[in-house]
Amino acid sequence: MNTSVNIDFPSKLPQVGVTIFSTMSALAAEKGAVNLGQGFPDFDCDPALIDAVDAAMRQGLNQYPPMPGVPALRAAIAEKIGKLYGCTYDPASEITVTAGATQALLTAILCCVHPGDEVIVIEPAYDSYLPAIALAGGVPVTVQMTIGAAGYTVPWDKVAAAVTPKTRLFIINTPHNPTGSILRPADMEKLAAIVRDSAILILSDEVYEHMVYDGARHESVCRHPELAARAFVVSSFGKTYHVTGWKVGYVVAPAALSVEFRKLHQFNVFTVNTPMQHALAAYMATPTPYLELSDFYQRKRDLFRDGLQASRFRLLPADGTYFQCVDYSRVSNLPEIEFATWLTAEIGVAAIPVSAFYRQAHESGIVRFCFAKRDDTLQSALRLLTAL
Repeated sequence: MNTSVNIDFPSKLPQVGVTIFSTMSALAAEKGAVNLGQGFPDFDCDPALIDAVDAAMRQGLNQYPPMPGVPALRAAIAEKIGKLYGCTYDPASEITVTAGATQALLTAILCCVHPGDEVIVIEPAYDSYLPAIALAGGVPVTVQMTIGAAGYTVPWDKVAAAVTPKTRLFIINTPHNPTGSILRPADMEKLAAIVRDSAILILSDEVYEHMVYDGARHESVCRHPELAARAFVVSSFGKTYHVTGWKVGYVVAPAALSVEFRKLHQFNVFTVNTPMQHALAAYMATPTPYLELSDFYQRKRDLFRDGLQASRFRLLPADGTYFQCVDYSRVSNLPEIEFATWLTAEIGVAAIPVSAFYRQAHESGIVRFCFAKRDDTLQSALRLLTAL
């Protein structure tokens, strides 16, 4: 398009460019590399779920649904949470279906963070948190996780020290992307002690809730009444049912918080894909797919970890999610982004530098692999990685 108009305006997000996920996936495609970078499966979902979408479309369920989501889906979500975590949410007033988890996170932040409010973020952190805080006019206060023999852990003493009278919101993420760590009961007790007797809200990103390994349980905020009373809890059907491209998620929150959430939700997406909501509601009638997900991914995790034992990478614990972090210091002394680029372009396996999940440059010599892949994809990657 030709134009003579000089358009000059300040950026809302001057520090933000193309995400590392898009960059590494594009490089992987260009080089024909095995893409263990961006977190999506390379296998399809259950055909029964596709059939359910087709059935919904053919039944004429193709127009706007109610703004908070299809009632049957909200009821199914409430039933699942009640059975798994013992927490009761009203489907009519406390559950909202969203256009994926990222929209849920953004909307929750925008509805409760005002200019000047401080938001505590534990790093490394999923890359949408800080831009969303910036758009709300909030001030991020970052606390870095500790890396030790047990992998990544939250230093709760430093988190407590970061609280000020301006603290409005805590963002927590369990199971944790990118580290694969999980919060345990003692962590939740420490969090409760920090926010007790305050007006601080919690945003709990739980999109990997059904991927917890080695007999551990997912410590949802929903299990803890004291925390649930002040929390937005976010999850994702894309992660649970291998349909990341559908972009359907949800947020549960007490009625007063949900009122504010829905005020923004109705003006940034209004509603979410109708036939897919009906399909998900029907599919959730059988809980087996999400109840068996931890076993499904633990087998893939173990296949990948066992294969990497023959490499020079040092494996960090992977207690949840479908990510495996590795220390590559015995392979290279390159900075993380340079190493990930070299690994993708020259070796043929794409990874994500963990430094990309920090507000400021932070080098630990660690990259993240995604093992939500077919077994043959993982074996192809292992052949290349063990040859280093």
